[in-house]
Amino acid sequence: MTATSENPRRMRRFLSTVTAVLVVALTPLTAASVILAANLFLPLPAHLPERTPPAPSQISRVYDAAGNEIATFRQFETSIPVRPEDIPEVVKDAVVAAEDRRFWSHPGVDIRGTLRALVADIRNQSSDQGGSTITQQLVKNTVTGGEKSISRKIREAVLAAQLDRQMSKEDILFEYLSVIFLGEGAYGVGAASQTYFRKPVSELTLSEAALLAGIIPAPSRWNPRNDPAAAELRRVQVLDIMLAEEMIDQATYEAAKAEVVWMATDGPPPGPATIVWPREVQQSSDPYFTDYVRRWLEVHLPGGEQRLYEGGLRIETTLDPVAQAAAHREVAAFLEGTDPDLRTSLVAIEPPTGYVRAFVSGRDFASDAVNHALGARSAGGVGGGGSGRQPGSSFKPFVLAQAFSTGITPEAVYSGRPHDVSEPCGPPGTVLDNYEGAGYGNVDLRRATAASVNTVFTRLILDVGVGETMDLARRLGVTGVREYDPSMHCASVALGSESVSPLDMASAYGVFAARGLRAEPTPVLRVIDADGNVLIDNSAPATTRVLDEAVADNVTDVLEDVLTSGTAAGRGIGRPAAGKTGTTQDNKDAWFVGYTPTLSTAVWIGYENKTEVKHLENIKGVRRVTGGTHPARIWQGFMADALAGVPVTEFTEPAPIEAVPDATKLRERRGFAPGRRRAPAGDPGAVTYVEEPPRPEATPPTTTTSTTTTTLPTTTTSTTVPDDEDRGGGLLN
Repeated sequence: MTATSENPRRMRRFLSTVTAVLVVALTPLTAASVILAANLFLPLPAHLPERTPPAPSQISRVYDAAGNEIATFRQFETSIPVRPEDIPEVVKDAVVAAEDRRFWSHPGVDIRGTLRALVADIRNQSSDQGGSTITQQLVKNTVTGGEKSISRKIREAVLAAQLDRQMSKEDILFEYLSVIFLGEGAYGVGAASQTYFRKPVSELTLSEAALLAGIIPAPSRWNPRNDPAAAELRRVQVLDIMLAEEMIDQATYEAAKAEVVWMATDGPPPGPATIVWPREVQQSSDPYFTDYVRRWLEVHLPGGEQRLYEGGLRIETTLDPVAQAAAHREVAAFLEGTDPDLRTSLVAIEPPTGYVRAFVSGRDFASDAVNHALGARSAGGVGGGGSGRQPGSSFKPFVLAQAFSTGITPEAVYSGRPHDVSEPCGPPGTVLDNYEGAGYGNVDLRRATAASVNTVFTRLILDVGVGETMDLARRLGVTGVREYDPSMHCASVALGSESVSPLDMASAYGVFAARGLRAEPTPVLRVIDADGNVLIDNSAPATTRVLDEAVADNVTDVLEDVLTSGTAAGRGIGRPAAGKTGTTQDNKDAWFVGYTPTLSTAVWIGYENKTEVKHLENIKGVRRVTGGTHPARIWQGFMADALAGVPVTEFTEPAPIEAVPDATKLRERRGFAPGRRRAPAGDPGAVTYVEEPPRPEATPPTTTTSTTTTTLPTTTTSTTVPDDEDRGGGLLN
């Protein structure tokens, strides 16, 4: 046999092998495609399976820790009278643009989209791809259900093709719009129009229709009440598609685009707006806490919000009725007779478990724009609290913890004099000062914390690292703290320039109480479905070590002085307790966050964010409200009542912080104590941190006063605000 005759034979064997491999590899796809194509185009039976109507509303019931029913969840009625002629063309066009642009031309199934999704699912051995038309979604909602499987998708496509032959496009679209889930328990555009806009569906505008259409793919994510900015982005995207598909002209598009999403609780809009009204309050004795539970379940419940409203769940929460009653009493007593825009939040967490034991927020749930106890990104993935609020000096314990973690001890001495931060924080002449230029010489960290000396902490955070401190705060649970950006964040981070929530602050201080262990905050103990299946079980909460025991214990030891000789002196509760005051620039927000080994509580006071900025002044006999006044008083009264009858628990005696002695580690720590040579002579890396000399009073530097503001790279933060007891304690006390 010659070599030339052998080569073609080898080639044929090779091609045969490749073909066999391809056939094996592509058999599932080929079979699925054949089945799909055959069922789409060959004659089918003359009838569809009977479509299942939406399940009747079953009530989900919410219970506190003692077993008392405190709330119910139920879906909105889907029988709001909506006729085909009630649904405006703009609603139909917006939904078609957002969900199925070829709806009017395809035979119930978009072949290209379906096959593309099918190929991806077969390759990935999953069923996560989209590709469903409006007709397929209707079949899914009323016939096949939501089981994730390739066979379900094929059957769904087959039935959609059959449905398209038996019903008109108008009828299909009407049925779809009548049953589609649009969040907040609303099934169908009739219920959604009422809950979001408080108007019948026949009165919806183009912009409102685009907003509703944008919600469909992910009702929790795109809910305008949860995230107005995200909903606005989706609304504009739908309008863009409608313009591209020539459903609207340029002038109509521009007019609708200008109608930005606006929450009705924020007051009259400044211009054209798509106004979203607050949700209807579910039956609840504690609507703020119920709202928190709902938001938490949207993130953690299998099936999410839709399963919650479909009903039949028993939701057992962590709310302690005794603690909650105490919280209501203290907050209500303070708010009585005050400005209607004044708000107060109180959150109490059990440090070893993360259980939320008390939760009060705002003044009137029906009129509040946000749930003030929550931030934009509170612990557990729960949002809904607006952008959060600046914590002032209640952020300083996180700087202290970072310092102790790097080997700086509570006895370390820092200068309390004005602090030149021209480098690296600002232009020449950028100087931070204490309130009204209050003078401090050298002061150790223990006394500086009790007196809340700003310039000590602005020096300290530069010593231990701004980014490192922000990272630590996030690990402790302050999720609103952003990622470090050297162009934005510098010394004033120590003074509370990042926005936080009461929930996160109570959780983070709870880590100090739990000696460095963190339990994720949760309002839910267990969720049980109608058949007795446990869907969520937090009865054995997990903890994670985020701080060394010695560091946490030393922070507690220092913070105990705040209640005995510091800015909250006299606010003790007759048992070991620790905490920190906080007051922000121009007295816009006031905080007290404090804890015992068994309960960590954050109290915030401030005004509702409105166009007019209000300051915490002349409230119930207090000229300027600071963290050591009303917030500390509310905390004191609440803790005394909530812990009545609870055995007294002592804090652990702190082990000493191991100071860092050698030059290499000191350079890694990036700082040096004032006035001390902290590296050997001759060391090329040696740096001397010299205490700043007193400044001549006759020719002061460009230090801010009560009428001068210095803008720092971190945020728009003035360098002068009152301290917690008007003692000259700091910039953002």
